[in-house]
Amino acid sequence: MTRIGIAGISGRMGQMLAEEVAAAAVLVGGIDRPGVDAKGAKLFADIVALAAACDLVIDFTHASTVGLHAKALAAAGVAWVLGTTGLSPEDEAAVAEAGTKIPVIAAPNYSAGVNLMFALAERLGAALPANAYDAEILEMHHRQKVDAPSGTALGIGRAVAAGRGVALEDVKVSGRDGETGARKDGEIGFAALRGGQIVGSHIVSFTAANEQISLSHHAFDRRTFAAGAVRAALWLRDRPPGRYTMKDVLGI
Repeated sequence: MTRIGIAGISGRMGQMLAEEVAAAAVLVGGIDRPGVDAKGAKLFADIVALAAACDLVIDFTHASTVGLHAKALAAAGVAWVLGTTGLSPEDEAAVAEAGTKIPVIAAPNYSAGVNLMFALAERLGAALPANAYDAEILEMHHRQKVDAPSGTALGIGRAVAAGRGVALEDVKVSGRDGETGARKDGEIGFAALRGGQIVGSHIVSFTAANEQISLSHHAFDRRTFAAGAVRAALWLRDRPPGRYTMKDVLGI
């Protein structure tokens, strides 16, 4: 069976991942900050030690660790399922470089429903002209979330932009405030809300003069992300080096 380690094993996601991995594969253990409680799982000294014991690492940690983890896992030849969001261009480059040596999935969200939403958002972006249908994305998360817009919201935006044949960075507008002027054709707008303990809600709307169509996804339990990440890990294990997506895993 596939031997899986977890980076960030003591966090809320890490603990759920440990349970899901233990039910489907071999849980080797994980890494986390010193002094944390791993709930009985083996804690390794660092990512290098964990990689030496694994076939694959599932990584839900922090963007600051991405460069280090990319180098360590590529050097060890260990597959990588990355769920960390808020990546910088340098982080993205590190992930891409790792993908030349090992199989990698780096996704902003591992829910099957969200990834189907990405696919539908891209199709709607392609079908609905940007000069007639205004695309707006609204997301809400728990009050502890530190990045905005969420990685999932940005993933939806990238899907819409891909459907329209443009780069998201060229049309993205976030957090309008004050005298912003009229909305420009082709913009993809983002609004981020924070409060309580909402796991994650995302809505993308395409609004024209005479109609509106919206897609929405609401996560009720983080376990949907953990289950999806383990599904991705089992699919990825024996793939050749490359950068894969949840579209590949789901066959969409």
